[in-house]
Amino acid sequence: MPDVALAAPNEAAADAGEQVARAGGNAVDAALAAALVTMVNEVGIVSLSSGGFITVQPPDGSPPQTVDGWMDMPGRGQDLGGGTWDIDTEYGGGVTVTIGPGAIAAHGSLAAFGEAHGRWGSVPWREIVAPAIAVARGGFRLGSASRYYLEYVHTDIFGWDSQSYAAVHDADGELETGLVVLPDLAESLELIATEGPAALHTGDLAKLISDDVIGRGGILGRADLAAYQPVVRPALQTTVGDWTFGTNPPPSVGGVCVTAMLRLLEGRPYAQWDAEDVAHLIRVQRAVLGHRLSVLDHTDDLERDAAAFLELIDRDHLAVLESGSTAHVSATDSDGGACSVTVSSGYSAGMIAKGTGIWLNNCLGEQELNAGGLHGLAPGTRLLSNMAPTVGRHVDGSALAIGSPGADRITTAIVQALAGFVGGMGLQQAINHPRVHVHRAGRSDEVVKTETDLTMYYGGVAATLRRSDGRLFAAADPRRDGAVRLVPADTDTGPDAV
Repeated sequence: MPDVALAAPNEAAADAGEQVARAGGNAVDAALAAALVTMVNEVGIVSLSSGGFITVQPPDGSPPQTVDGWMDMPGRGQDLGGGTWDIDTEYGGGVTVTIGPGAIAAHGSLAAFGEAHGRWGSVPWREIVAPAIAVARGGFRLGSASRYYLEYVHTDIFGWDSQSYAAVHDADGELETGLVVLPDLAESLELIATEGPAALHTGDLAKLISDDVIGRGGILGRADLAAYQPVVRPALQTTVGDWTFGTNPPPSVGGVCVTAMLRLLEGRPYAQWDAEDVAHLIRVQRAVLGHRLSVLDHTDDLERDAAAFLELIDRDHLAVLESGSTAHVSATDSDGGACSVTVSSGYSAGMIAKGTGIWLNNCLGEQELNAGGLHGLAPGTRLLSNMAPTVGRHVDGSALAIGSPGADRITTAIVQALAGFVGGMGLQQAINHPRVHVHRAGRSDEVVKTETDLTMYYGGVAATLRRSDGRLFAAADPRRDGAVRLVPADTDTGPDAV
C-alpha cells in the first residue's frame, strides 16, 4: 500500500483519511474519506447537499484531471421564483444572503466523489463512507470554523427550520456546546455506502430531499437530481519554474483566476516576500479580480473569454496589469499521486430535509456568484464557482496538492501560498505567511486588506507534498483547525518542511 500525506480541516476528518490509508487506500481514497467527514461535522460550511471539484494528478505522470461536481440550476417543469428571502449578516465583512427552499441548487459533490473513486480509488466505496457514518452516529462538537460562522447566523439562517434550530441550539436557545447528533444522518450515510452516490440522485434520499423542497416552495425536483452528471475535464495547466500546476478549468472561474495570477506574478517572490513583491501582488490581484468582476462573472461563454484573457496575459503582461464557504482536503501518496478536493454548501439554506438529517445548500442564493440573478440560468446549467483545487508536478517527479476554502479569498490564498513555496519557502512557511487581498477589485469601494493577525477570513490553505525521493510532507493553515497525517508517520510536518 502507498504511504499517504493528508491535510484536512479537522482532526476527525484527518483520522478518516488515515484510517482509509492504513486500509490500503491511496491519496484519492484518503482525501474523499476525509472530505465526507467534513460533510458531517463542518456545520454551516459543507454538507451532503453540496457541490465540489476534485483535481487529481495520476501517479503515472499523465496530465491532471478535474472532476466537476458543482451545482446545477434546478427547476425542470417548475415555476421559477419565490421560496426565498434575504438576510443581512456581518459575516465576512458584511454580506447579503438569499436563503429558503427556493435557494437550493442540485447538489453534485457525491456524484463527483463516485466518479473519482471509480477512476482512481483502490479500496471499496463502503470503506470511504464508513468513517463519516461513525462520526454521524457518535455525534460531534462544533469546530472553530463552524462556531465562528454560526455566531453570526445561528438565528437568522439556522433558526427558521425546527430541525435545524434544534440541532445547533441548546435548551436555552444558545449555540450548542455539547455533542451535535443529527437524527437520520447516519442512516442516510448507510444508504450512500450501500447504493453509492446514486442514493442522492435517484434513490430514496433524492426523493425525500426533492419532495420536501418542492413542498416548501422550492424548485429542486426529482428530475433535476436524476439528470445530474459529474463532468471530467483536463485540468487548466500553467508552468511556474520547474512546476506544472493543474487547477479547476471553466466553467469554474476560480481556476482561471489562480492561473492568471500565477502567470502574472512572473516567479515572485524570490525566496521571501519583500515590499516590492507585495506591491506587485496587489497589482496582479487588482487586474485579475477586476477583470473577473467586470467580464468573467457576466460572460455568456466563460471558456472563450477565459482563454482570451489568459492569451492576453501570455502576450502582454503589462497591458493586463495596467487595466484594472467551503472545506478543503489535500492528499499525496508515495506512488506520486495527488488529490485536491474542495466542497461547499454555500451559506446553507437553513433547512434540513425531512427524514434525511441533511442540511441543504443555498447556492442559488450566493449573490456574489449569481450575477444573472436568483433563478437567472436555464435548468441544468452549472453555476459559477470560486473553487480552485490544484495539483502540481515537478520535473523531478515531485507531486503537490493544495487548495483552500474562503469564498473570494480562495484564489488569492492559494496563489500566495504557491508563489511563496515555488519561490523557495518551506511549504508550512509559505502557508503561514501573512496575506493581502484586494476586495471589490476595480470598483469605487475597492479595499486592499492586509493581514496583521492570522484570521480565517484570509482562507485556510491545506497542502501535501511528495518529494522525488519519496519523502512526504503535510501542512495545514493555522488560520483554521487544520489537521495533518502522514501514513506511516516517518517524515516531517514542521515549519521548515519543503
